[in-house]
Amino acid sequence: MEFKLYAKYQPNGDQPQAIKELIAGIDANKKEQVLLGATGTGKTFTIANVIKNTKKKTLVLAHNKTLASQLYTELKSFFPENHVEYFVSYFDYYQPEAYMPGNDIYIEKDSKVNEEIDRMRHSATAALFEGDDVIIVSSVSCIYGLGSPVDYKGMALSLRINQEISFNDVVYKLIDMQYERNDIDFTRLNFRTRGDVIEVVSAYSEKEAFRIEFFGDEVEAIYLIDILTGKKIKELRHMLLFPASHYAVDPKVMEKTIDVIKADLEVEVEKFVQQDKLIEAQRLQQRTEYDLEMMKEIGYCNGIENYTRYFTDKNEGEAPYTLLDYFGDDWLLVVDESHV
Repeated sequence: MEFKLYAKYQPNGDQPQAIKELIAGIDANKKEQVLLGATGTGKTFTIANVIKNTKKKTLVLAHNKTLASQLYTELKSFFPENHVEYFVSYFDYYQPEAYMPGNDIYIEKDSKVNEEIDRMRHSATAALFEGDDVIIVSSVSCIYGLGSPVDYKGMALSLRINQEISFNDVVYKLIDMQYERNDIDFTRLNFRTRGDVIEVVSAYSEKEAFRIEFFGDEVEAIYLIDILTGKKIKELRHMLLFPASHYAVDPKVMEKTIDVIKADLEVEVEKFVQQDKLIEAQRLQQRTEYDLEMMKEIGYCNGIENYTRYFTDKNEGEAPYTLLDYFGDDWLLVVDESHV
């Protein structure tokens, strides 16, 4: 798909020359270019024209949420038919875990996630795998750790009309993808079953859900429905559903990973014992074993991001996967207010 730019005005003044030079620089593989301009001179409109002409996935990086929100609104008005997404930190409140061995006091991690921002984050990552006409406006959250893009894409559920797959296989797959079965409260991240029908609300959906109808071990029909009324919005030939968490992992990978974590745990606990730090050793073992038990039983635990190095086969000290890894090889980075 192409980027379709809608605006009531055309580039004028210095803008046409700036657009031409920026595009030429991108075509010549210049790594960095700077666009200067006072507030209100139309830098965002200039960049919108560059995106339209280069037809590349674009990440717009802002230094705070307020600026990111303004840019998101502006770019959304320029490209109403394309994927303009928003990716910022989803924590309204965050208290990191802490432990004071002298008093054996443990303060558990506490956080409050903003559900709407979490939905928008999932919408952003899903869009990157669904098409090339994607613009994501982000804060520095885009350089913080995220699950593996390979696992995220690999865990996706792809269904087509007349595809042979059993009803139960789809249910088990949804559970592996960390969707929860809830036949009463049909909201985001949940699915329900009724006879030979499965309905699921994706991690990035606001008002719509997928309805999958089976005839024996075959997908008979797929619809997009209204969550509130249950009315059919449109019939689909194909559906692609991404995991409910960026840290969803295949159960087979999870089993192997748990064994590796256990082996490392023994080494670290032994280090504390050798230093006669018995309280620290006991605390580390207790906490980690609890997390591993949670992973084994329900597929995740609180603070699972602390274990992403193991799930993503990263070496100790190696940088984690971030949103940048979801873009692939060919994309534009626009840093707004770059002097900041």
